[in-house]
Amino acid sequence: MRVAANGIEIEVDDRGPADAEPLVLIMGLGMQLVAWPDELVDDLLRRGFRVIRFDNRDAGLSSGFDRLGMPNLAWAMLRHAMHLPVPAPYRLADMAADTMGLIDALGLGPVHLCGASMGGMIAQHLAAGHPDRVRSLTLLMTTSGARRLPQAAPRVRRALLGRPDASDPEAVVRHLQRVLATIGSPAYPPDPDRLRERLQATVRRAWRPAGTMRQLLAVVADGDRTPLLRRIRAPTRVIHGEDDPLVPVAAGRDLVDQISGAEGDFIPGMGHDLPLPLLPRLADGIAHNARRVR
Repeated sequence: MRVAANGIEIEVDDRGPADAEPLVLIMGLGMQLVAWPDELVDDLLRRGFRVIRFDNRDAGLSSGFDRLGMPNLAWAMLRHAMHLPVPAPYRLADMAADTMGLIDALGLGPVHLCGASMGGMIAQHLAAGHPDRVRSLTLLMTTSGARRLPQAAPRVRRALLGRPDASDPEAVVRHLQRVLATIGSPAYPPDPDRLRERLQATVRRAWRPAGTMRQLLAVVADGDRTPLLRRIRAPTRVIHGEDDPLVPVAAGRDLVDQISGAEGDFIPGMGHDLPLPLLPRLADGIAHNARRVR
């Protein structure tokens, strides 16, 4: 279903009893709500949550911002490297406002919040800015954005910035396979047939590379969120792969250090994805963190 929130339309998948504890899942850069595996959602439903996942702006079936054009990412990265402000069509704070607007539109009280990668950055804004609305916070494979932290290797950046022929769905699927092979979990390789089927379904649903570039510019423009972290009061769990080549594990350890009372779960062999064998562990972590509130 589509929900009007913060002046845009957001595509939402809302499952579970209306009176169950709401858990809002925020996905990462360019990814759609279907990137949250159904197996994980089903596990969380069995644990008693009402699970809400959605497409961020400029992704999936939510409102797009193509009228703002394709950003000049090279120019933006140069300004970032020179410690200059980076203009962006919108900010991560705007995406956090989208999420809060969705929470209000659904009539939810305080929610449990889980964000992956860019979604974790958005979740940091929400938890810091609306402490009365966030009961617990789970941060998956994300970062504060501090410059002192290790960055992705050049080969990873090249893979992410590749531009397949958008008119050829199979070329797009092959591109996504290469990206996931580059950033994925070395100890938990996916089943190739299952992965291909999921990627084909994802591309059929939506393929919006310009939106991904605008989201990436919002990430670059956001800078260092360390000052925000000191304002987070919700019980926080940080889950991060020790073999993440996109957001190195030092970023996860830094979040634990910076957020008061945060717990960390650092997983050997996990990269920057949600491997099927690790989904029960992720669900355990989210549920454990929610119980800290109770």
